[in-house]
Amino acid sequence: MTRKMKSYRFYVVFAILLIMLESINGQTIEKPATANHEVKGYFSFIIPWVTFSKDGTTAEFQKFTTIGFPIGLNVYYSKKFGVSYEITPLVQWYHPTGGTAFSRTNNLLFDPGIIFRGKNGFNFVPRLAFETQGRYGFTPVFNKVYLKTKDVDYWFSVSIPTRFGNNVPVSVGGNLQIGFTLN
Repeated sequence: MTRKMKSYRFYVVFAILLIMLESINGQTIEKPATANHEVKGYFSFIIPWVTFSKDGTTAEFQKFTTIGFPIGLNVYYSKKFGVSYEITPLVQWYHPTGGTAFSRTNNLLFDPGIIFRGKNGFNFVPRLAFETQGRYGFTPVFNKVYLKTKDVDYWFSVSIPTRFGNNVPVSVGGNLQIGFTLN
């Protein structure tokens, strides 16, 4: 091959590369769709109605009343799935027979969970539970949205907390939670 032919081939390859680059440069490359996660906050109150353990049954409103005030964030990844982060301070009011009534904050609960969203406003939320009293466990939550508005969803939940640890017998309870989610 002569020097002239090599030079000619170089210019042809260079021209083809320029044409290819120009055609690529003129194209718009579509970015992948970004995920539209929905984040919603909620407020509620929860009453632990009854707790069963080896030591016996504890019913609410006998010697004391406990009310929790869960505050949380739900991150919805789809119409059927999400993650919930909840923290619940619990306040207990003691009203002993013949004694002086008093109240105190007696526990703080952190209970993250996974949201499985069902039809007609029904949800199932299995939660882990970590308490400042040294107890831990899990809580299956059955939730129903009963009223939706533009700004707020109103809902109630029934949960079955199961707790272990802190040299206390295993306990299983029944709770009622009522709250609202900000849209």
